[in-house]
Amino acid sequence: MAKTSSKPKDSTEKIIGRVREQDLLKNLIGSKKSEFIAVYGRRRVGKTYLIKNFVNSLPCFFFHVTGLQNGTSKEQQEEFSKQIGATFYNNASITQRERWRDAFEDLTKAIETVPKDKTVVLFFDEFPWMATPRSKLLTALELYWNRYWVFDKRIKLIICGSAASWIIEKIINNKGGLHNRVTRTIHLKPFSLYETESFLKEHQIRLEKRQILDLYTVLGGVPLYWSYVRKGLSAHQCIDELCFQSNGPLVKEFDRLFQSLFEDPKPYMDLIRILAKHHYGVGQSKLIAKAKIPDGGTAVRRLHQLEEAGFITSLVPYGHKDKGVYYLIEDEYSLFYLRWIEPNIKTVAKKQINEGFWLSQSSQPSWKSWAGYVFESICYKHIDQIRRALKIDPGAHVGTWRFSPRKKDGEDGAQIDLLFDRMDGVITICEIKSSDSPFAIDKSYSQELTRKVEIFKKQTRTKKQIFIAMITAHGLKQTIYSEELIADHVTLEDLFKEV
Repeated sequence: MAKTSSKPKDSTEKIIGRVREQDLLKNLIGSKKSEFIAVYGRRRVGKTYLIKNFVNSLPCFFFHVTGLQNGTSKEQQEEFSKQIGATFYNNASITQRERWRDAFEDLTKAIETVPKDKTVVLFFDEFPWMATPRSKLLTALELYWNRYWVFDKRIKLIICGSAASWIIEKIINNKGGLHNRVTRTIHLKPFSLYETESFLKEHQIRLEKRQILDLYTVLGGVPLYWSYVRKGLSAHQCIDELCFQSNGPLVKEFDRLFQSLFEDPKPYMDLIRILAKHHYGVGQSKLIAKAKIPDGGTAVRRLHQLEEAGFITSLVPYGHKDKGVYYLIEDEYSLFYLRWIEPNIKTVAKKQINEGFWLSQSSQPSWKSWAGYVFESICYKHIDQIRRALKIDPGAHVGTWRFSPRKKDGEDGAQIDLLFDRMDGVITICEIKSSDSPFAIDKSYSQELTRKVEIFKKQTRTKKQIFIAMITAHGLKQTIYSEELIADHVTLEDLFKEV
């Protein structure tokens, strides 16, 4: 029997957050049957970090191979063979195969050397990169999963990739030999504000919640981006260093992201650029027309791929069922890049921007207005925290609402940032406001709120009780109007809570 070895325990690092994902992985890897797990999510979101460090903490054999971006089939299989030798044969060299079928046969034989009471985790990372054209990798995977691995209760197969659309189409929704073979999917999303704060504390970086929010407006919840934040710098100093200095790691990140996810990134980047110009989203038909894509089916598929990759989100206004779908960018970094970095990128490249550039920019009204818009998007990602703060039942329907009358009708339009259609005969309408100081409701704004509620009632014909709640980044100042109109208030502290 060949000598076997498991992974080094000292390579394990602490996992921040991801509580639900860790609980799920614990149950799956500890199950009494074989498991086929598909993991996907936005690039840089920490998929590899989670799987690697979680499995490293367990008493099991861990085979971890990573696809090579733009690697040839020969290079992919060379790496595969190298990792078989490293994991199962104490770094011994094994013969490189020309066919994936033979490579999987080598892996199957290696698994047979593992004691029968040991769990074997097979982690195929960046699997889409491994599946080079005409490589027949999927065919080989179908054969070995269906004929051998599924019958070995020790085996837990994890397929992972940043090309989310590929993972969903080729693995999760496979219509061939892997149809219905995936036992569980994990969609790893960016950090919440709570997880972000926990990450910073773990690295001895103490920032106030307002500072974290300012940074989150630029970095989103992408763990890799937060790893660039240096202790002792303010939010605006960090943004200046990461995004506006010639060696800043996020100056050219936008192009790298799309080039790593899509073979032909330009059409996807074009769609993102159009969306970035519309703060409150673009309807699907209008977006396709603006993108000048002749094939509507192709455009819709690309939009779905962008959504699966975590760059955009689709919304259907309350009461519209499946009609009226519109899209918004939900990736904070992409939004920030297109609005602030790209217009200055040539100057940055020439090293003609001095340190402190962003501090002067962030004091401009245009930044404050833009940050307020992004704050709305951040709130959409913290619905659970908002729901809990408002003590709303999980069964409530969550949505947005907009009414855009035709010009000839002569009616006023209205838009509602967020609403909860509750089970107790109430609809809670949420107004989202970001400002440098506690937001004050004056007479003019109170009239606007009253008008908005009246339009909503008329157009939806709802008979439910309407409550108005405020969600603010810097608090709500008590006025006679707020006392009269506002039923509840969600604070920044609420958004930072664990759920």
